Amino acid sequence: MSGPGGDASLRIAMLSPYALTRPGGVQGQVTGLAHALRARGHHVTIFCPLDPGVPAPEGIGDHVDIGRPTALHSNGSVAPVALWPTTSLRVERAVRRGGFDVLHVHEPLAPMAAYGLVLTAPLPMVGTYHRAGVSHWVPLLKPLAELVGRRMQVNVAVSEAARETGVRSSGGEFDVLFNGVDMARFETAAPVRDERGRPVVLFLGRHEERKGLGVLLDAFATLDRPAVLWVAGDGPAREVQHRRHAESDRVHWLGIISDGDVAARLAGADVLCAPSLTGESFGMVLLEGLAAGCAVVASDIEGYRAAGGGHVALVAPGDVEALSRALGVALADAVEGAGASSPEARKAGVEYARAWSMDTLAERYLDVYRRAIDAYGQRRARTRARDRRP
Repeated sequence: MSGPGGDASLRIAMLSPYALTRPGGVQGQVTGLAHALRARGHHVTIFCPLDPGVPAPEGIGDHVDIGRPTALHSNGSVAPVALWPTTSLRVERAVRRGGFDVLHVHEPLAPMAAYGLVLTAPLPMVGTYHRAGVSHWVPLLKPLAELVGRRMQVNVAVSEAARETGVRSSGGEFDVLFNGVDMARFETAAPVRDERGRPVVLFLGRHEERKGLGVLLDAFATLDRPAVLWVAGDGPAREVQHRRHAESDRVHWLGIISDGDVAARLAGADVLCAPSLTGESFGMVLLEGLAAGCAVVASDIEGYRAAGGGHVALVAPGDVEALSRALGVALADAVEGAGASSPEARKAGVEYARAWSMDTLAERYLDVYRRAIDAYGQRRARTRARDRRP
């Protein structure tokens, strides 16, 4: 039965501005958090753009298609968002009529999904800010961005970097939580390994400049040891980098792979490399690597530094020589079962990742939702009292 307090189950509307038919960090958090909340007896309906003719992701559960996504270039990346103005009207109407207790808006500033809700504020709302770095259009629409922040009963950021971006964009107070790791997904994965038994370095991410794939490929090319690099994902930089470092015995281009294959590849890899140059508010991929038992080499940027917790080797972003040295050490450790690849270090990494589990995050958000419901009720009570005054 739906209700706002105690242990009563909640009816939760969860809004993703990004298409769930395309891979992405925010999309993974939306579906993972929804799954964890449903496992606790709460009803979650996801509102999201979907590509026509593309099957919805497996396990998405109850969902509402809010429109066709369009590629929006922002913050050095490409966001698949529904840009039609009618999108916001469709979302507002469906949420208002859905009988929900609370709405959880991921990336509240992303156009256009949440804008109608901001204008009408039909129910308690929680906003989660994922990104680091203010989009170029936000200063032009500063009053709207600030209104978004005020309309949320509780604003959440996934990291300090995301909090700083939220404050610069919308102002106000923020809770800092984290992104959640689906531990069972990695602990139960059947490892995929190199057919010749060589140690493996794995890259997971969109092929765009800010992800640093070119730096990794150049660094790996200088390594003088038997190892293989698996490159997963796709993006605008793929063609250029593929010409520079074509498919070979040492470099394997995997393309876009499923969530199950990601877990299997991580479970079979020795080293996960995350060479991003900038724009990462939280190092989810690092935690996933640790959860799978990988040694992790990553760029020394704020989002990765915060997530690594001393279990990750950090190098200066964009430094090919430093990355090559760090990879050489990690691969040597993998062969010898020493250092970051020792059984003790791998176990410590898994336990560290467990503290960031999706189950733990779901419990934290349930507290946030109930705070938002209480704050919304108090605001409405004050408004009614003011309206009754002569």
